[in-house]
Amino acid sequence: MKDDSKWWEKTDICAPSDEGDLVNQVAILKKEIEELKAELARAKEDHQYDNMVHQKELESLGNPIHDLRKKGLV
Repeated sequence: MKDDSKWWEKTDICAPSDEGDLVNQVAILKKEIEELKAELARAKEDHQYDNMVHQKELESLGNPIHDLRKKGLV
């Protein structure tokens, strides 16, 4: 497993050169958080849709004779 115990030393987040850099870094991180939240929401919607489609497929396979009678084929 990779040791990320000192990741902050590699990113220079804890050592800004002045207050302007700190504000800029905060803004960048907030933007990244919002993008990740949007991506997570899209992934949740995709997952929910896939589950719905899968459930409909299972229901249609459950009793094919009933569906065929409904359509007038049997």
